[in-house]
Amino acid sequence: FSFWPGPNNSWQDTLALSQHAERTGWDGIWYADHFMPNAADTSGPTSECWTTLAALAVAVPRVRIGPLVTGNTYRHPAVLAKMAANVDVISGGRLVLGLGSGWQENEHRSYDIPFYTVGGRLNRLDEACQVITSLFANEKTTFEGKYYNVVDAPLAPKPVQQPIPLLIGGGGEQKTLRIAAKYANEWNVWGDPALLRQKMAVLDRHCEELGRDPGAVQRSAIALLALSDDASVVERTRASGRPVLGGTAAEVRDTLGEYIAAGVDEFVVPDFTLGRSVEGKIEVMDRFMEAVAKL
Repeated sequence: FSFWPGPNNSWQDTLALSQHAERTGWDGIWYADHFMPNAADTSGPTSECWTTLAALAVAVPRVRIGPLVTGNTYRHPAVLAKMAANVDVISGGRLVLGLGSGWQENEHRSYDIPFYTVGGRLNRLDEACQVITSLFANEKTTFEGKYYNVVDAPLAPKPVQQPIPLLIGGGGEQKTLRIAAKYANEWNVWGDPALLRQKMAVLDRHCEELGRDPGAVQRSAIALLALSDDASVVERTRASGRPVLGGTAAEVRDTLGEYIAAGVDEFVVPDFTLGRSVEGKIEVMDRFMEAVAKL
């Protein structure tokens, strides 16, 4: 079970929540890679992902950490590989490099980052995976692609992990899941157990077509948590339109059993629905660990 503090938290709150998660038995801390809210009102705070991860690498010394997920369009993949290797060194070998094609259009427009087409972003993601994995593994990398070109590029120091686990995020069945089947050590998607079963069957087929053992790709899921004995709280959370893990502790345990039966290895809990204050979020986190996760 991993925890995801939202990027709208202050650094002090992110640190407090992450350190509490580490102390109370959570296995990982994930962080979103965004520059601004995906909303009409973009004035709220949004902390930058990779500088936050570098700080957490020192301040939270046990659990896995990683972006969920880095937008590939935001940084050249060779630069991203350098950043990831350094955070892996700082953390002592605990980074997971989550990577996706990039989807939030408003921040591309506001920050003058080309948005491309869906196909263009996915094709760039495929090439980025090749560049990054080569830089991690080889003393020098030369890569001539349609979108990225690196010439005799070094990467030193190398990451502690060989290789850093590469997680691909997203559920597109034709391209994203095929990219995951080709390059990923892990894969993540938002969804309920039924959607996870559907997507994992597609991922397995892509792996088999590519001659790769489907068991080589770990699988993780995200859903909003509504741990409450009040059914109206759960229904309000479902009104968001996102997948929800909701109900009483017994109901949440039963649903997690469905995720496990589907083949999910890791479940990620965002803090988005856990309350406004650090104290309120910690109360729900602790109830989840004691009444659900540890039983």
